[in-house]
Amino acid sequence: MTSRTVLISGAGIAGPTLAYWLGRHGFAPTVVERAAAPRSSGSPVDVRGPAVAVAQRMGVLPDIRRAGTEVTELTFVNAAGRRAGRINIRALRRATGSGEVELPRGDLATILQRVAREHAEFVYGDRITALHQDERGVDVTFEHAAPRRFDLVVGADGLHSAVRALAFGPEREFVEHLGIYVATAPLPGTENPHAVVLHNVPGRLVAVHPSTGGALAFFAFRGPELAGFDPNDTASHKRILTGAFAGGGWRVPELLDRMQAAADLYFDSVSRVNLRPWSRGRVALLGDAASCVSLFGDGSTLAMTGAATLADALAAHPDDHVQAFRRFEAEHRVRVDPKLHGIERASTLLIPATRTGIVTRNLLANLWPLGAAAGWLTRTAARSSRHDYANVEHGYANAGHG
Repeated sequence: MTSRTVLISGAGIAGPTLAYWLGRHGFAPTVVERAAAPRSSGSPVDVRGPAVAVAQRMGVLPDIRRAGTEVTELTFVNAAGRRAGRINIRALRRATGSGEVELPRGDLATILQRVAREHAEFVYGDRITALHQDERGVDVTFEHAAPRRFDLVVGADGLHSAVRALAFGPEREFVEHLGIYVATAPLPGTENPHAVVLHNVPGRLVAVHPSTGGALAFFAFRGPELAGFDPNDTASHKRILTGAFAGGGWRVPELLDRMQAAADLYFDSVSRVNLRPWSRGRVALLGDAASCVSLFGDGSTLAMTGAATLADALAAHPDDHVQAFRRFEAEHRVRVDPKLHGIERASTLLIPATRTGIVTRNLLANLWPLGAAAGWLTRTAARSSRHDYANVEHGYANAGHG
């Protein structure tokens, strides 16, 4: 029997994870990626919760841990650079028993691509320009390569998904701007490898985030949707950022200068994708293309778990893609929907809109690890009351050494 062919658009996080598992399940996946090489910029991301188990099953968890940043705290500073609040990340992780890993997005993508290449074909520097599906397959036209036919197509090509536009409709019908823009740029030079340093003014955030091989400058600001916004126009992005942060204190002038000199700048809106269902005929969406949701790194976790879930569903129904897509969406929406509705709360913590909000957030920062520890103790006590002593002992070990 000939393996079923699946074209995956996007070689970020979701695409390679899906390709790996489809190949393991006996499918013939092909990944097409518009970029000729991985981006070096972009915010660090987290592999947490169920994604840790996915990475472990793929055999890449040791590589992910080796690529992890060494961040142990978040420090909030005022315009003079004096500390106004601190979150002890190490204590927070120990209190929650978390096995999560933070690492640069580019490093995670590289790790996933490396293992997926053993099970899939990768085509870089090309993109899908047209899709025509019928009852038996999908005819795909590429910008450079010759047309090909596939059994299924999956769009894992991000917030501005070309597959979604071709198969579902214009971006404006599904993407909701949430009033925030973010940018990151590489920051060569020596920085504290253990602390993320953040400076807020109302509606604005500038941060320096340590990363492997250097650091990142991070900018975020609140604002209405920009008319005619082009996610690929780097020159306009630099003008927008300069205008938004002009006159700022702390290290803002220096970081703006270094942003202007950066060759690799990431700039985009924080948006929410509202789309039901995630499939149309033989075409499905995955990751940010289907459900862009998070400011705090959950996107990569959801991308990896969603990819594994979709691969499992297709393996369970290899001759019935309709049933497979339905099973995938029913299972994965349980993870995604709470994130879709919690992003506003996350943004109020990261980018308070008022001075009072900034002061309150900074004062509460030191209590967050204590709150997490209290939550862990509450869960432990509940298990103990059910005489589940083995689980309590395991939880204590995780809390002390996670």
